[in-house]
Amino acid sequence: MASHPPPAEPSSKSNKLLELFIFFLLIDPCPRRPRLCLRQQGQSEHEEIHVSSGGVLAYTDDDDCESRRPLLLRTPASAECYSVSAAVFPFLFPALGGLLYGYDIGATSGATISLKSSTFSGTTWYNLSSVQTGLVVSGSLYDAYASCFNQAMHAAPMYIAETAPSQIRGMLISLKEFFIVLGMLLGYIAGNLYVEVVSGWRYMYASSTPLCLIMGVGMCWLPSSPRWLLLCAIQGKGNLPETKENATRCLCRLRGQASPDLVSEQIDLILEELSYIDQEKQASFGEIFQGKCLKAMIIGCGLVFFQQVTGQPSVLYYAATIFQSAGFSGASDATRVSILLGLLKLIMTGVAVLVVDRLGRRPLLIGGVSGITVALFLLSSYYTLLKDASYVAVIALLLYVGCYQLSFGPIGWLMISEVFPLRLRGRGLGVAVLVNFASNALVTFAFSPLEDLIGTGALFSGFGVIAVASLAFIFWIVPETKGLTLEEIEASL
Repeated sequence: MASHPPPAEPSSKSNKLLELFIFFLLIDPCPRRPRLCLRQQGQSEHEEIHVSSGGVLAYTDDDDCESRRPLLLRTPASAECYSVSAAVFPFLFPALGGLLYGYDIGATSGATISLKSSTFSGTTWYNLSSVQTGLVVSGSLYDAYASCFNQAMHAAPMYIAETAPSQIRGMLISLKEFFIVLGMLLGYIAGNLYVEVVSGWRYMYASSTPLCLIMGVGMCWLPSSPRWLLLCAIQGKGNLPETKENATRCLCRLRGQASPDLVSEQIDLILEELSYIDQEKQASFGEIFQGKCLKAMIIGCGLVFFQQVTGQPSVLYYAATIFQSAGFSGASDATRVSILLGLLKLIMTGVAVLVVDRLGRRPLLIGGVSGITVALFLLSSYYTLLKDASYVAVIALLLYVGCYQLSFGPIGWLMISEVFPLRLRGRGLGVAVLVNFASNALVTFAFSPLEDLIGTGALFSGFGVIAVASLAFIFWIVPETKGLTLEEIEASL
C-alpha cells in the first residue's frame, strides 16, 4: 500500500483559521498533533472495516516515525478480533460494582428523607440509645464493607482496560458510569416506594443483597488479566513460558471465537512492549512522577480534579433548592424529582456509552464541558440578575447534569484507566482516585464559607471560570485514545 506524505505544518493565517473552525466542529483540533503513520492493513473488505474500527492510525513522535516503537507499525490488522458475547458479558460483573455504588447513593438519599419524616420525629432518645451498642459493634464491619466496596468499584475500570478489545474499550469502561447512574435511579425509586414506610430505609438497603451475590459469584468466574500475568512473570514472580501459556488461555476466554494464532500474536506484542521492564524490579511510588507516567498523571489527575472543582457537588447540593423554587416541595415531590434527574443522567450516560468509541474521547469532553460552562454562568445569572425566573435555574441544572454525564462523568474514569503505563497503572489509578475524593471534599467543605463570603452568584461564576480553564486543559493536554491499544497509548505519550 502506498504511503501517504505527512500533513504540512500550518504556516499561514488561513490554515490557523481552518484549525479554529475544526475546533468548533469538535473534531480533534490539537495544533501540536504528532505526525501520523499508517499501520499495515489486510486486503479483504472485512479486514479493512475491522482495522478502521480499531484505529488504523497510530501516533508517534514527529522525527521518529520509523524507529521509535516499531510495535505501532507492525500491529496485525486482525489482532483485536473478538466475539461480541465473550467480550461484553464478562465485564458486566465488574460493572455491577458501579451499580451497587449508585444504588447506595440513591438509597441513602431516600433513607435521609425517610429518617427526617414525621414518622421518625416522635422517636425518643431512649429508643435511640438502645441501638448504640449495635452501632459500636457494626462500625468495624461497615469500615470493611466500605473499603472492599471502593476497591472493587475502582479496580473495575483498570481490569476492563487491560482486557477489553481496543475497538470497544471505551464503551465497556463507560458502562461502569452507566451502571452507577442506573443504580442511583433504582435507589431513588426504592426511596420513593419506602419513604413513607416505618423503618423503610432498612428495606432500601436490603434490596441490594441479590446484586452483591451475583457480583461475587461472577467475579470468581472471571479470568485474570493477561497483561498483569505477563508483567508479574517479567518481574520474576513466575515462570515466563508457563505464564505466557496461562495468559493465552485467559485472553482466548475473553475473546471468544478469536483464532488462537491471533491471540498468540497479541500476547507476543504485549511481551514485546513489556520487554523494557527490568526483571525482578518492583515499581517504586516515585516512578509515577517520572517520564511518561508523569504526563499520564497530569492527564488523569487533571481530569478528575476538574471533574469535581467545576462545581459538580455544589450544583447537586442546590438541586433541591432549585426545584423547590419551581414549585416542588414535599418529601414525595423531592423523591420524584430525584427520579427524573436520575432518568436524565441515565439517558445521557447511555448516549456517551454508545458514541464514545465512534466519536472519540476529546469531542465528548470538549462538547460536554462547553455545555457545563454555559450552565454555570446561567446559574450565576439566576442568583444575581434573574431571581424571579426560576425556569432559568431549572434549565441550567438540567443542562449541567446532561453535559456532565456526556463528558466528565464517564470519560474521566475512562481516561485514567487508559493513560497510565501497565507497570504503574495500579498506583497511578490509586493516586487519581485520591485526587478525585480530595477535590470532592475540598469543594464540599469550602462551598458554604465561600458562599457566605462572596455570594452564590459569584461562586457559580467562579466555577464557570474554572470550567473554562478545564476546557483549555482538555484542548491542549488531553490526547485522543480512541481505537488504540494500551501499548499504543503508552507509546504516544
